[in-house]
Amino acid sequence: MLGPVQIKVNGDAHELSTPTTVRQLVEGRGLSVQKVAVELNRRLVRAEKYDTELKDADEVEIVTFVGGG
Repeated sequence: MLGPVQIKVNGDAHELSTPTTVRQLVEGRGLSVQKVAVELNRRLVRAEKYDTELKDADEVEIVTFVGGG
């Protein structure tokens, strides 16, 4: 990575100053990767691909699972 990377997370613009994976992004928000679904550029990311490094202009959607009863 040559400089800051601009991404969108749930529609909001974010700048990453260091290389960041999907897993790091999720965990950095205080979320458990076991309790979320992640889309990267409108494609569902499988858990085994959470170590994918984010690139400039990537769009990430993070959806949390909520239990209830």
